[in-house]
Parts: sequence; structure tokens; C-alpha cells
Amino acid sequence: MADQPPRWTEPARWWGGFCRAASFLTRLPLSAAPAEAAAPLAEASWAFPLVGLVVGLLSGVAYAVAVRLSLPLLAAALLALGVSVRITGAMHEDGLADTADGLGGGADREAKLAIMRDSRIGSFGVLALIFSVGLRAAAIASIAASGEVIAALIAAHAVARGFLPLVLRAQEPAREDGLGAEAGKPSAGVAWGAAGISALIALFALDFVPGLVALIAAALVMSARAVLAQRQLGGYTGDVLGALEQGGEMVVLLVAAAWAR
Repeated sequence: MADQPPRWTEPARWWGGFCRAASFLTRLPLSAAPAEAAAPLAEASWAFPLVGLVVGLLSGVAYAVAVRLSLPLLAAALLALGVSVRITGAMHEDGLADTADGLGGGADREAKLAIMRDSRIGSFGVLALIFSVGLRAAAIASIAASGEVIAALIAAHAVARGFLPLVLRAQEPAREDGLGAEAGKPSAGVAWGAAGISALIALFALDFVPGLVALIAAALVMSARAVLAQRQLGGYTGDVLGALEQGGEMVVLLVAAAWAR
């Protein structure tokens, strides 16, 4: 069935779904076959954590190279974040800033959605980006060891994206147009499949106990943000999904940093 994750005997669907997800979430030079590209994004959302794994791995390699060149740990951490921003086109950071401006500045639902459509960034958005980049960079620098940083980045990017299909499944779009509405609603199998893949990646990368703590913490933070968006906006938008990803990524890195110390 097209609305279920591919089986192990369907490598073409695995690759097609991954390319579909990667072409949306990143700027990596991957393109899905016409049939996959025409399908709703939700059908390929099981691959979100695998795309996160690739983003985290590339970011971690950039950190390891920077450390190898004897750069300060904080500078190496910022370079790693810069690589992830370059790969994704800053789409999640943009969503975080727009969501912070909308939820923090609008008087009612319509005003909040209008603010989120505005390309200009306000005080809430600036502060949200400062805290997000600052906390993530501090966590990465605190972990220090290149191998552990790579593992933490892989887990953070996989979990932060792997939980998004559950939001697509549980809520409705806040508006009839935009990326959130166009993504579609994944089946239960796709949504829980994505969450399961992200959990396996986190438990393997961080070890069982810290991985489990990171999963629980990310689920709580992302759920709280999703509930807030539901109450204030009536559902999710593409910007809200970006803000959820940033929250999950930050929490997993902070848990990994706390465990490393």
C-alpha cells in the first residue's frame, strides 16, 4: 500500500521515499522519481529521521574536522550548526523565528497567522534564534569529544524530524494553504514507523539510558509546543513544524551534553 512504509523487499520505494523526504527537508542534490515526487509528502515522512541522520552525520563530520584543525570547541560547534543550516536552507530556523513572532505578538488567531506569513523578523523571532543557536552550540562544545558529538548530532536531527509525522497525524493544518496543508496526513503506520526509526537511531547513537531520556524529553517538549500551537492557531503550519524540530533538536543535544558531563 502506498500509505504504508515500504517493506524490506521494496528497495526502490525505500530510496524513492528517502529522496522525496530529502528533497523537501534539505538542499541535497537528490530528486525522487516522478511518481514519488507527485505523491503527498506525508507518504514519505517515514524517511524524515533517516534524512535527519544524514544531516547530523555531515554536521558532526564538520565539527570533527574543525577540532582536528585545532579550532576552539565553541567555534567548531558553531561551524557544525552552520553546516546543518546550509544543508537545510535554514528552513527550521525560519519556522522557529516566524512561530515565535506569531505566538508571542499576535492578539488573536488571525493576527498570529498573519504575522507568521510576514517575511520580516521581530523581537521574539530574534530572541528565539539566539537562544536556539546558543544552547545548541553550548551543548555541542560541552560534549567536546568528536565521536560523541557526531553521535549526539545524529540522534538530535533524527529524533527532531522523526516525531513530526505524529504531529501531522494528530492535528489538522491551521490554514488551508501553505506547506503544512500541502504535506498531507500520514497513515498511522507511517507516523509510528518514523517515530520508531528515530527511536532506534537515538538508542543506538546515545546508548540505551541517555537515548531513552532524550526521547522522552524531546517528546514532552515537542508535544507541549504542538499543544500550544493547537490552542493559539487551531493546528500546525509549516512554520510550527520547523519550530517543533528546533525544540526537539535542542533538547536531545542538551540531554547528551548533560550525560557526557
